[in-house]
Amino acid sequence: MKVVAFPRKEQGSGASRRLRNAGQTPGIIYGGTAAPVAIALDHNALFHALKKEAFHSSILDMEIEGKVEKVLLRDFQMHAFKQLVLHADFQRVDQNQKIHVKVPLHFVNAEISPAVKLSSAVISHVVNELDVSCLPGDLPEFVEVDLSNVEAGASVHLSDIKLPNGVTAVLHGQDNPTIATASIPAGQVSADDAAAEGEAK
Repeated sequence: MKVVAFPRKEQGSGASRRLRNAGQTPGIIYGGTAAPVAIALDHNALFHALKKEAFHSSILDMEIEGKVEKVLLRDFQMHAFKQLVLHADFQRVDQNQKIHVKVPLHFVNAEISPAVKLSSAVISHVVNELDVSCLPGDLPEFVEVDLSNVEAGASVHLSDIKLPNGVTAVLHGQDNPTIATASIPAGQVSADDAAAEGEAK
């Protein structure tokens, strides 16, 4: 994905306010061997880009005055109640150095799983993104979680997910965290029990 930015000469809150009034968002590019660069981005283009999942977890081509750098979106600040992006931070990416990124999880095939088809279970997503480490060229836009074999009462753990080649999960204290669970709703259980009791009489 490509992002066009402009060098930002003036800094400070007054300069940032003038930029926003002109329909632009202040930002910064940092990391790597070069010095941090203050930039300005078109607000509307950035606002719409932020709505795209891939913009948050992809290597972006940042063009400034005809020169393109590979960057990752690292942070952004929104106004408390206006649809306004106040600031955006981008980090330079070295193709030969591993990066640490949160990647969204895409849950698929829940509707054909035994949990849902046979037991009317509800599959709950415990986490919706995964911390991964990989080289920039191996970064996936998302990681797929196949739920087709999940049984009622079972859980899907990190070890059940097939990560793309070159991608490893970054763990935070848990060896094999739970990703999703399949549970039968409480009302459903009692209804089934009542039906079973009725048949037994």
